[in-house]
Amino acid sequence: MAIGDVTGPEGRVFQDPDTGATIHQLTDHRAHSNHLYFTNMERWDGGRRLLIGSHRHNAPDFYSVELATGTLTQLTDFASDESPGLLTAFVSPVRDEAYFTFSGQVRALDLRTGQQRVLFEAPDGYRSGNLSCTADGNTVCHVCQQQYTGPARMDLGHGYVGFAEYSAWRPHCRIVAIPVDGGAARTVHDEKFWLGHINTSPALPDMLTFCHEGPWETIDQRMWALNIRSGQVYPLRAQVAGESIGHEYWFADGHRVGYHGRNADGVHVFGFVHWDNTGKQEFPFPFGSMHFHSLDETLIVGDGTARERSLLLWKLDGDRYLGPRRLLRHRGSWHTQLVHVHPRMFGDGDRLRICYTADPQGYGNVYIADVPDFESLPEVEA
Repeated sequence: MAIGDVTGPEGRVFQDPDTGATIHQLTDHRAHSNHLYFTNMERWDGGRRLLIGSHRHNAPDFYSVELATGTLTQLTDFASDESPGLLTAFVSPVRDEAYFTFSGQVRALDLRTGQQRVLFEAPDGYRSGNLSCTADGNTVCHVCQQQYTGPARMDLGHGYVGFAEYSAWRPHCRIVAIPVDGGAARTVHDEKFWLGHINTSPALPDMLTFCHEGPWETIDQRMWALNIRSGQVYPLRAQVAGESIGHEYWFADGHRVGYHGRNADGVHVFGFVHWDNTGKQEFPFPFGSMHFHSLDETLIVGDGTARERSLLLWKLDGDRYLGPRRLLRHRGSWHTQLVHVHPRMFGDGDRLRICYTADPQGYGNVYIADVPDFESLPEVEA
């Protein structure tokens, strides 16, 4: 196989046996395939195509899936021992191009031709974190993290091995702004703390969020906002002692940030706040999930728990959330980062859909579920 080769379709359409929800399986190969991280843009060509990663042919590569036909187009041709950032790539909001990390570099990938160009190289002694593209498409924001030199074994992508140790080590990290059309990168923030989850606003070109990474119960303030033009940094939704808050993501309006966690009383909550720390709303939240996503506060999707391996929905009703209702049983293992379910909700014409990865037959595959009326779905006991 080579860049530009077209295969498939290889998936199928079926109904969840418990709920009747329609599920479109996009990949079916004896190798892991994955959609991008749930905070990252992944559709292109006006929403008609989806960028995914796959290890078919014993090598990690990017592929494009045409959603109407299911055909897959190979976009890269890496060797089996190379490690491009298949999970953390980010599709430009304004051009048919994606950005990904590879061996300390940030690269641009032309989604039409497969051509690549290098935008940035991390300094010696640093490794690549995640990246995100600004709303105007002009800048890739990326975090460089100091290479760990402590005694613990590190394997963050496979079971969070060394996760707590790396956080406690307090690595030096730099958030850099990289011009997409060439030019020198600019450090916009740095500190001796593990910085991660760089998420640019889909509406405000100067704004991003990042986090202080580590076990949530050990982090005094996880969520932070950064103006990449001025360098202003401030806590987003200031925490108090005893809280565990995180998995922040931008609502579709690009002005509000959603999050979940537990308050100081141990009550599970879902909330959102404007980028400037105004308009905070928080709700006690029935049941929990590993990850949450939504377009706004009205309908939330979660990927369930080790006991309830399902996509779950909650609906806002006044000052409380109804649910959860089970959309489907994904039966995902969460065994490694590439097969985390990471549901991402998106609009497609007049319907809502959810993209996710799961490995119910042993290999990770990419799925899209259609979202029916909330009231038509079965309730799940907390």
